[in-house]
Formats: sequence, structure tokens, C-alpha cells
Amino acid sequence: MKKYIIDANLPYYFSLWQSEVYEHVIDIDPNMKDSEIWKYAKDNGLTIVTKDADFSDLVLLNDPPPRVIHIRLGNMKMKAFHSAIDTIWDEVLSISQEYKLVRVYKDEIEGIA
Repeated sequence: MKKYIIDANLPYYFSLWQSEVYEHVIDIDPNMKDSEIWKYAKDNGLTIVTKDADFSDLVLLNDPPPRVIHIRLGNMKMKAFHSAIDTIWDEVLSISQEYKLVRVYKDEIEGIA
């Protein structure tokens, strides 16, 4: 059962996101607009995983679903990105169960109700 939708602005080939609980926007429709991603996630009870600040703003004005995990690590090489996310991902998922918005920074994970 799918739980998360990975936005097109995040790496497609990331082993962490290659299981049955993750769905990639690219696999649905690589040309989906943010509003379509939001509706799809809402209709399917998914959490949006993104680097796009628009989803953070939108979730603050609405009740879940969907929830949003906003990755805000800045620009970094892919290997460093994978390493950073891999290290904290279980904690991020745990926090996202309680909060409608989780912001992931280099030095902190912030949950917003």
C-alpha cells in the first residue's frame, strides 16, 4: 500500500524510496502540476515528499491529508544527499505521523502541527 509520493524534484533512483510504500510523480505523470500532485495525494491519503516550498505553504492552510515532508538540505552532491537522508529517514517518518508538516534541515528536523 502506497503511503508516500516522491516529487519529481527529488532523486528517482534512491534505494530508500524503491519499495511498495513509495510512488514517484515521474511514474504517474512527469508533467503533473503541483495542484494535481496535491489532489492525487489527498485522494489517496499520501504524504508528499518534496523540496518544493509551495507544498509547505499549502499544508499550513489545510488539514491532512495530505501531509508534507519538506526536505530543505540545500544544494549538495547526490552522495551526500543520500547519506544525510538515509541517516535520519526513520526519524522523519516517525515525526510525520504526528505532524502535518515536517521540515528537514541539515541540523534539525522540525514538526509543525
